[in-house]
Amino acid sequence: MMLATSGLKVHLAVGITDMRKGIDGLAMLVQGVLAQDPFSGHLFAFRGRKANLIKILYWDGTGLCLFSKRLEKGGFLWPMQTEQGAVVKLSARQLSVLLEGIDWRSPDERWRPDRAG
Repeated sequence: MMLATSGLKVHLAVGITDMRKGIDGLAMLVQGVLAQDPFSGHLFAFRGRKANLIKILYWDGTGLCLFSKRLEKGGFLWPMQTEQGAVVKLSARQLSVLLEGIDWRSPDERWRPDRAG
């Protein structure tokens, strides 16, 4: 991911998020539930009930960006919910591993497709 630089702050919203939410809904969650500033330039990652979809909200200085990724096999490993509004902070490297569908806590590659289609 081109945004994942070494000084980047990544926040995982612990628990399940309604994946029907778009930019505005997720920005409101960042501000209201996570008590963070959605315009800080940090990445805010959300995962829904189905573990195969992740959405990342990012302010690039001119507008909010919403990135999404769906895994075709497996799921994104996510921390268990401890309390409402809990956040886990990741490094840029851990985010890169997470986006590959690999356990970011102990990065061993799990599955890779043989070919497209």
